[in-house]
Amino acid sequence: MRVSCFDELHLSTEVMRGITEMGWETPSPIQAQSIGLLLDGRDVIGQAQTGTGKTAAFGIPMIELVNPNLKHVQGLVLAPTRELAVQITEHMSLLAKYREVKILTVYGGDSMQRQAKALRQGVHIVVGTPGRILDHLSRGTLSLGKAGIVVLDEADRMLDMGFIDDIRRILSSTPRDRQTSLFSATIDRNVMQICGEFLSYPEKIIVSRDEIALPQIAQRFVEVEAPDKFRVLLSILDEHRVERAIIFCRTQHGAARLAKMLSARRYDAKALHGGLSQPQRDSVVDSFRGGRLRLLVATDVASRGLDIQDVTHIINHNIPSDPEVYFHRIGRTARMDAEGTAISLVSPAEMKDLSRIMAMTNTQITELKGNHTAITEAPRVPGHRCAKCGAEFTASFTAAAGRPVYCPRCYQNHQRTKRRSHRLTAY
Repeated sequence: MRVSCFDELHLSTEVMRGITEMGWETPSPIQAQSIGLLLDGRDVIGQAQTGTGKTAAFGIPMIELVNPNLKHVQGLVLAPTRELAVQITEHMSLLAKYREVKILTVYGGDSMQRQAKALRQGVHIVVGTPGRILDHLSRGTLSLGKAGIVVLDEADRMLDMGFIDDIRRILSSTPRDRQTSLFSATIDRNVMQICGEFLSYPEKIIVSRDEIALPQIAQRFVEVEAPDKFRVLLSILDEHRVERAIIFCRTQHGAARLAKMLSARRYDAKALHGGLSQPQRDSVVDSFRGGRLRLLVATDVASRGLDIQDVTHIINHNIPSDPEVYFHRIGRTARMDAEGTAISLVSPAEMKDLSRIMAMTNTQITELKGNHTAITEAPRVPGHRCAKCGAEFTASFTAAAGRPVYCPRCYQNHQRTKRRSHRLTAY
């Protein structure tokens, strides 16, 4: 059963609202093939890489099927590491935002007492590592007797880490008639042995690497030293005649600073990040959507849910470390099967992240050739005379008529005097 849009799955209004806020319009291949089967109660074997949307592939059906009115554990997700467990919980919590489904992460290194207290208060889904799940089972702080939905995520890694006996013990505590799904990057003999033990007549779904890519998007990268990124960005904006672009930054501060620097160079740019008030964010998005703004400098969180047509370019000022975030970003262009371009500015320290992204897909992210560092500082204008020392100097601006200007040395002294005056006034 493969669907082409989320509406075909007849999901609840609450879950659909969560999907919409994630900015998703159509299911990824693993989602399109597995969600319907899992909603029907079938067991599933899914072979898919990280970044294909597999968390939502098993998360959406689990959130849809659990009963929020029942205060016991109904779903269990086993993950090999605490980092992955936390990531799964964060992802599923966004999807369950309006469903009132409580999800708890349990892993070693976190407070056992805090986890036990949360379990006593009522949790619908537990996401955890095998060792900590067993600890709770042995102490009686966790009961899986009514956990009718179980997911083994990254099963190949769990087997490589020696968790097979732990998995057997955990699953023996769950109902015999449970629904079990298994997701793994590789399906080898050991994984198939686990499937034979714990899954009942499973459907097997394989997502090939080339299905991850977005073929209508030309993906490019420029290797550049971090201090040169701004100059390279200006070069790309001009040389490629970028019409409308979203420029992604890693932090709020970075987005605000970059937007300010672009505006100072007279580029039509504004920042969109979580530090803005909702009216401010709405104003920026409306300006960009209405074509009154050329460049949107955004963080990933702020851009969630953006669905704007005619975005010609996505520029990664900072390439994300998570491949799934990369594909989510570049999907902001080439909407409705249009063509688009994604360009990533990659420092030497970020090349490993680019390699990880490229390893997931047969689509090559090719290097963008050219002298992108040709743009330096603005042209220097001679003929300025310092109002303090009288020396003539050149600058990157033309002085306004009747307004005093200072040479760099006198300007710095002038600024220090102003700051000292402000401090004395404050006291």
